[in-house]
Amino acid sequence: MRNSSPSFDLDTFIADIKTARRDSDSQAAVEEVLHRAVLDPSAVIAEIGEPKLSGLHRIYNDDEVTILNVVWPPLISLLPHNHNMWASIGIYTGRENNILWDRNSDTIEPISAASLSAKDVYRLPADAIHSVTNPITRFTGAIHVYGGDFFKPGRSEWDAETLRERPFDFENARVEFRKAAERFSAAP
Repeated sequence: MRNSSPSFDLDTFIADIKTARRDSDSQAAVEEVLHRAVLDPSAVIAEIGEPKLSGLHRIYNDDEVTILNVVWPPLISLLPHNHNMWASIGIYTGRENNILWDRNSDTIEPISAASLSAKDVYRLPADAIHSVTNPITRFTGAIHVYGGDFFKPGRSEWDAETLRERPFDFENARVEFRKAAERFSAAP
């Protein structure tokens, strides 16, 4: 049904993800495709490039699925946030640490954590709240697949100090990516 070749072709990957999205257990089917892709990190890098420019780089997006190449700058920490849809993360280089949070009255509290490295695939359910850190001093590259339109409004983030909910601010997230990348490039 899907390409089982160890090489990574972006057009084939997108087609396979779109096909998997129609499966009755779409997140599991997507993760199967994602896992095959990140099993050979050098093939992913050969196809989409070495991660050098931080940000949320759109690979594919429609109402049913969003595929991003997320390049985390060194030592970035992103506020707790939600997606309002399931997400699956495949790391092809570097490290991504996730803290999962749970609602507690009018704030949130941490409930678990996961440290992801190259070749790892991680599942976030539709109601997940998580924060992300790249704890290393080089760029981390990850393919994130979302079960819907990631750019649709209505998401939330939580203040780092008060842990109170507020609307997600895409522009602030872009600024944080840029500032983290600038700190790294300015370091001796």
